[in-house]
Amino acid sequence: MSHSSTPSPLFGRFTVAIRQFTAAWNRVGRQTLFYAATLKSTSDVLIRYRVEVVRLIAQMSFGTGALVLLGGTVVIVSFLTTFTGSLLAVQGYHTLSGIGVEALTGFISAFANPRLGAPFISSVGLTATIGAGATAQLGAMRINEEIDALEVMGVRSVAYLASTRMIAGVIVIIPLYCLAALTLFLGAKVTTGMYGQSPGIYDHYFNTFLNPDDLVWSFFIVICSGTAVMLVHTYYGYNASGGPVGVGEAVGRAVRTSLVVEMFIILFISLAIYGQTGNFHLSD
Repeated sequence: MSHSSTPSPLFGRFTVAIRQFTAAWNRVGRQTLFYAATLKSTSDVLIRYRVEVVRLIAQMSFGTGALVLLGGTVVIVSFLTTFTGSLLAVQGYHTLSGIGVEALTGFISAFANPRLGAPFISSVGLTATIGAGATAQLGAMRINEEIDALEVMGVRSVAYLASTRMIAGVIVIIPLYCLAALTLFLGAKVTTGMYGQSPGIYDHYFNTFLNPDDLVWSFFIVICSGTAVMLVHTYYGYNASGGPVGVGEAVGRAVRTSLVVEMFIILFISLAIYGQTGNFHLSD
């Protein structure tokens, strides 16, 4: 009497896990190829699509819907950075006052804000506004078959749609970073003044310990983070599917992915720059 062999439940779960891992690894490979193609196409953008880059920069800043897009970005970044600087000042003041050196609150602001606060908040602002908008725009073009129409007409869609938005987003994040740095420092100073500390004392320790090299490295981190954010958002928008619902899902995935990616980029670049010493000297 023959008995048919049936796979065990454990074997079935193992097969499903292998298939899920393979599918995830294939998605990583497709994303890597898209990012490489987008970066490679920047040379085509600088030669053939310079007008499109200028148009996108104007759209992200002073073009159609400027009051909603640029104003929203400025408001979001201003609120985030102001309250981040204020929170840092509150925690630093109370912690340092426990050992009688609350005058060093200016040092805390000069040390932490350029290295972590300004790059991260600028990247978050880019993700929440310009990046999400780029994903939704490209996703709508994909489901309306506009991207296919561009390819039929002989337009290099990756260069024309993805590379141009990446370059424009990186350019726009530069003033966004400057705004974030200024509001971080202002929020910390105003909050410290509310505790009764003299502005002169704050300015003395702030100017003493503020390292200009930190601002330069912070600017470099923002450029790297902004590039990664725009690459992620253009990928999910360019490959959106499933109608309007699919576009919404693509925006959600892009925002989640870019937030994780920018945190890792800021972390690893900061570790590579500052290492174990942190480029910190207590005395002048």
